[in-house]
Amino acid sequence: MVLLWVVPAFWASNYLIARLAVDQVHPHALALGRWMLALGLMLPFVGLTLWRQRAAVRAESGQLLVLGALGMWVCGAWVYQGAHTTSAANIALIYAATPVAIAVAGVKLLHERMPLAQRLAVVTALAGVLFVIARGDIGNLLAVRFTPGDGWIVAAAVSWTAYSVLLRRWPTALNPAARLAAIAAGGLLVLLPFTVLEAMTQPPLPLGLHALGLMAVAALLPGALSYVAHAYLQRELGTARTALMLYLAPVYGALGAWWVLGEVPGWYHAVGAALILPSIWLATRRA
Repeated sequence: MVLLWVVPAFWASNYLIARLAVDQVHPHALALGRWMLALGLMLPFVGLTLWRQRAAVRAESGQLLVLGALGMWVCGAWVYQGAHTTSAANIALIYAATPVAIAVAGVKLLHERMPLAQRLAVVTALAGVLFVIARGDIGNLLAVRFTPGDGWIVAAAVSWTAYSVLLRRWPTALNPAARLAAIAAGGLLVLLPFTVLEAMTQPPLPLGLHALGLMAVAALLPGALSYVAHAYLQRELGTARTALMLYLAPVYGALGAWWVLGEVPGWYHAVGAALILPSIWLATRRA
């Protein structure tokens, strides 16, 4: 239950990283560096387990590659790519539909129970997110204009839905940390050729300390820590309830932008939080 409230703060840091990385490091290079460092952080803890269970890794290799492509390539590099050509409001608006999609998929495909209290919580939390995005004025929501770059974010949102459902649907002999390390390795295999192609076709950017620092933070917070915790929470709480964590991201994102970027939160953030926070409690409380 503690992780349920902490992990979204780690995920929200990725929004700040995406904004700070513009003109510092290319999207695929950032995603590749992020997951190379994350895998390096995890291997000392899970390397022996992976070696002992290498037969299970070989048996699940196809699934690990698919999950790596969805979770590390599409949900990594494509989000960073989209951040170059669309607004933060558009990204938040698109991702607002993701927990609903995951919850519906959890009920339809994974046969998870979704009682009335949880359904009401999903609706109320979604209302809170939309209120924050609209800044308290429905006219702002109606005035949103989508750009070609939003296609990257739509694909990433769909990919995260698929990743979350398949992570739960496909059985595994590995524990969450070892499985994530194997998935990250699969994601790196997918990322590598696209990173090379990006380096060959895009103007070079100096890989300075700022870019390396962003990679390190991305590897630790929205990378290794949050993905392992996400897999653990899915196992304990189910896919639908875990997906509601995404609704906390705008609240934490606003606080992070205030702290890092000096963007002072507005009154609408408080109203949105007042709708979102009780909804998360209602959806995840024990019977």
